[in-house]
Amino acid sequence: MRRLDNSRFGFPSNCFVCEPANSHGLRVPFTHDEDASLVFAEFSLGDAFSGAPNYVHGGLILALLDEAMAWATIAIGERFAVTQRMDATFDRPVRVGRPHRVEAFVDGQDETGLDTHAHVLKSDGRRCAEAHARFVILSAAAAEAAIGTVSGDDAKLLGPEPPAR
Repeated sequence: MRRLDNSRFGFPSNCFVCEPANSHGLRVPFTHDEDASLVFAEFSLGDAFSGAPNYVHGGLILALLDEAMAWATIAIGERFAVTQRMDATFDRPVRVGRPHRVEAFVDGQDETGLDTHAHVLKSDGRRCAEAHARFVILSAAAAEAAIGTVSGDDAKLLGPEPPAR
């Protein structure tokens, strides 16, 4: 098991979902389970994050699913990538103040992107939400625009430059 942390990269992060220093964010810590080939996080969100009074806002659930899959592209797929498309299904509500778990997996990978899926589970293992997404691997130029210069060992997480149009 390895805790995933933005500070290991050479650029600052103020991620809404995972950054512990973002006082307005969710501050959800993610872990890479190398043996199970998945990324996960345990979380419980308070009523400040509700949609309906007793349910976590669906947009925040999408953000958690997206963040888990993004970490999977880094930890499992060994690529910096951004979401190209995502579709989600909500099976049951994520209740405010109750423990849940989000898990993400890489289903496939090619030279331009990664296919991922993630789900949010209740403490009894029942699925609340599930998403499937395609992530596009960042080239050096795209990474520069998104996160700043990527260098050293982190450069191996980048993809090729797209062909000129």
